[in-house]
Formats: sequence, structure tokens, C-alpha cells
Amino acid sequence: MACIDPSCEWGYRGGMADTDSVAMLIAGVALDPVTRSPIVVLRDEDGKLHLPIWIGLLEATAIASQLEGVKPTRPMTHDLLLDAIAALGAGVQSIEVSRLDEGTFFAEIQILRGNEILTLDARPSDAIGLALRAGCPIRVARSVLDAAAPVSDENASEEERDLSSISREKWREILEKMSPDDFKYKM
Repeated sequence: MACIDPSCEWGYRGGMADTDSVAMLIAGVALDPVTRSPIVVLRDEDGKLHLPIWIGLLEATAIASQLEGVKPTRPMTHDLLLDAIAALGAGVQSIEVSRLDEGTFFAEIQILRGNEILTLDARPSDAIGLALRAGCPIRVARSVLDAAAPVSDENASEEERDLSSISREKWREILEKMSPDDFKYKM
């Protein structure tokens, strides 16, 4: 049992009517051209909000590998965790980037076991890696979106909102206007 909702996939759309959080998709994994640190970029379903989260290199590799469909010969940590959850008769219901405190993002993993929901504290990168493997929803608390001041521009063209097509120079310009310390994921 991976995800408790069989309609879930990494590009989850809709289903949960939680007004305190926003369903997000993974727009991609990129490299910050200034700090050379990996960033996972989440975007809302409409492509109007983008939330960059600076992560570690190993976590970025785990996320990118899953996005690219790379199958390791042996289970990686996220695969092992998902297998352990399933072996205990539970499933991953969803993950949520739940808090931003002094520039550090926090996440929670919701696990359903029987009629009980268990909530585990996690680093966002680990929670996202698990969500990809479980095929469950990725959500971000509205309070996090408000505090993080995500990249948002409803008047921007589709090309301007697609962060995967942003040039290195444009990333530099965007990041120079933002303080990386405001978003930096501290380990």
C-alpha cells in the first residue's frame, strides 16, 4: 500500500478541499546559479505560484532520479521507508510543507493506518521524495506561501511562469532580488 488514494500520482491534481493549504506539483529541480545549491521548485496547479526550496545535493538527486524514472538496483532510503510503511499495514496519505521558521522549511508526512492518521515531522526534501514514490499529494500551507513570498505573477506570460525555461542570467536576476537566506534550507 503506497498511497491511500489510488487516483494520486506525482502530478496530483485536486481531490483535497483543504483551504489552509495549496496543492502543489514539482516544477523541477534546478541549481541556484549564485550558490550552486540545488533547489526544488514547487508550483500550484494553475502555475501562478512557484515556491523554491533550497535542498541538499543527495536529496535533489533522489527527487530528480524519481522524476526521471531511474530505478536503482537496490532500494534507496525513500523506497525503504515506503516499503516499511506498507509492511506495517499503512499508507502515505499526503505530505505538507507546513511551516517556515527563520528561513528553514518544515514538513509533515500524514500516514493512514486503519482509521488513524499519524503525522511525522520531516525535512521537505525527504517528504517530497517520499511523496513522489508514494504517488500522493504534495501540499503547502498558505501561511508558508505567505511567509515565503513565492514567485508569483498572475499577469506574467506562461513562458515567464515556467521556471524550467528561465535562463541562467534571469535566475541570477531573480535570486539577486531575493535573499537566498530567506529560503535556504538549513540542515
